[in-house]
Amino acid sequence: MEGNRNEYNKVLANTNDEEVLLNLVRRRYADSIAVLEVNSVSTSLEWRKNIGISANFFDGDLDDNNLGLSGNGSYSEKPTITYLPLNGADYVKNVLSPISLDTILLLTRSGWAADRVLRLTVNKINGVNNASEASGPTPSSAPTYKGFRLLASQIKELQKMDSFALGYQLEGDFRQLGFLVKPDQRNTPKVKAFMKSINVTTPNNIIPITSDYSGDGGGATIEINVRSLAGIQFFLSHGVIVPDEDLNKGRVQITKTADGKIFDWGNVLSDLFIVHSSKDKPKNAGVAVQYRGHWFYIKDNDMQSKYTLMLLNQISALQSGTVEKAGPVLTLPVSQ
Repeated sequence: MEGNRNEYNKVLANTNDEEVLLNLVRRRYADSIAVLEVNSVSTSLEWRKNIGISANFFDGDLDDNNLGLSGNGSYSEKPTITYLPLNGADYVKNVLSPISLDTILLLTRSGWAADRVLRLTVNKINGVNNASEASGPTPSSAPTYKGFRLLASQIKELQKMDSFALGYQLEGDFRQLGFLVKPDQRNTPKVKAFMKSINVTTPNNIIPITSDYSGDGGGATIEINVRSLAGIQFFLSHGVIVPDEDLNKGRVQITKTADGKIFDWGNVLSDLFIVHSSKDKPKNAGVAVQYRGHWFYIKDNDMQSKYTLMLLNQISALQSGTVEKAGPVLTLPVSQ
């Protein structure tokens, strides 16, 4: 256990990150993805050792007498890994369903920065567009995103100032998620600027949050259009820097601006999630996968991309839910 448990742990964590990264790259190339979950790992350990002494004595010359010491040992390990392909109607439904507001609340209360969570999970807030066009296959036209980038920076600043909290307003058996502004912060310039950015005009300290987007909250609510897990994956896949060779050969959809220039997705994702590519295996990679003759990797010192990958893993686990086994289970015995 001392020698192997931690090694299994490292391999499971690393290969999980590699699978997630590979699927993001596949999304960017418009290739189908697959999720193969490690369902169980079991191993049989065997350690043998023995030692012996042998002696031969004769009545003749002393040189004919001998005394011997012998010993040997052996160790064997036979791990069995069981893979579970995630598919079937229930899993697909979970992947395509919008992230719940409860999930967003859980993530922000567990320590994740609100701006990072919202940039990942939200298409629009009161009509302010967060590159919602990128929540599916790569669009041909540049997305709308600048207003939401300003919104995210305002939320980040307000969180530093401890100006607000996300929580529930209870009225009998009815529970309503709300944006709770601290009374002593309600009339500060930064809170006022944020409210103006999301078109909220009510003077109340508690602004209800709803995912039932109608396009007209009347200035009294915060209406959030939430992404699905698949939408988040598509969104982050645009952080993959595609090799020039594949761009020139038309292997990916190219997004262009209104004046016909190639749109730089780094404008949307540069400080959130970037995947680099190279022909040779990278030496400074935190996570790396090989696909279509190139290596795609997240730099080991790119903390923002690594945190976003970690957050994506948590959202995936929450959104996947309990999935019944579908199809045959693949079991691989490994001997060494």
